[in-house]
Amino acid sequence: MSPLSAGRATAATAMVGAAVGLGTFAWGSLVERNRFTVRHEVLPILEPGSRSLTILHLSDLHLAPWQSEKQEWVRGLSVYEPDLIVNTGDNVGHVDAHAALEYTLEPFRDVAGVFVHGSNDYYGPTPKNPLAYFGGPSKAHRTPTALDIGRMESFFTGLGWLDLNNTARAIEVRGSRLEFFGVNDAHRGWDRLDRLPGALDDMRENVGWQDDRGGPEPIGIALTHAPYQRVLNSFVTNGADVIFGGHTHGGQVRVPGYGALVTNCDIPRSKVSGLSTWSHARRTAHLEISAGLGTSIYAPVRFDCRPEAVVVTLTA
Repeated sequence: MSPLSAGRATAATAMVGAAVGLGTFAWGSLVERNRFTVRHEVLPILEPGSRSLTILHLSDLHLAPWQSEKQEWVRGLSVYEPDLIVNTGDNVGHVDAHAALEYTLEPFRDVAGVFVHGSNDYYGPTPKNPLAYFGGPSKAHRTPTALDIGRMESFFTGLGWLDLNNTARAIEVRGSRLEFFGVNDAHRGWDRLDRLPGALDDMRENVGWQDDRGGPEPIGIALTHAPYQRVLNSFVTNGADVIFGGHTHGGQVRVPGYGALVTNCDIPRSKVSGLSTWSHARRTAHLEISAGLGTSIYAPVRFDCRPEAVVVTLTA
């Protein structure tokens, strides 16, 4: 091949590569990030004879005011008639998104629910280099914009949801006794794992069924936004049967046949999303990590990683 022909071949290859790259980015930014889907899981962990429980797991909406398609899609999830909402944080992705969030979640008023926060519930998004994620878990921005976390918490508690940030609560749903505990965003170091044993002791001393020895054994359900190993280990040690988390976005960009490139925390890539298990100190819990429903407005792309809500059915 002559030098001229070789040069033309190289240029053609570069042009094809650029076209493929642009097409992939266009798909991920314009199409796939809005291809919302529902993942269904079944966990047979209730006592024999118990009625099934339908849990709707919502995470990482990163909601912006103009995202009407996402708002309507989430509202439509009420068709599943969940018995319990589990919200693992990063609900808003814009300083003016609270009204949109309230509209989005209003259909779930008076449905039992529990929540923990991610850092994006406290602070607005900031421009970042997406390639920085490949260097390890992302770092906090020096001058973030504070959001109205009080408004969000008031709205959630008004819906009837329980705040589990570094504490424990218990309720009974459809005859099943549920012990909940959770932590604030471990990605920012706001988790207070040292408080959990005391919070669980206080909850168990004051729960309404403590004197009813003939009832079903409680199910332990733990929540974290960011599923760091230290948090998962503590949850398992403290009696969690099921752990819910988010934060990872499922890797957000996956390579077909390989999977997620990053997790944005320290869990293995194989557990970046979906239902798996987590073992520690000879005990094992189910681990449910949502790939989430949104992205940062400054990194609006997903590839081979559709945004999801998760319906988990607990059965006998």
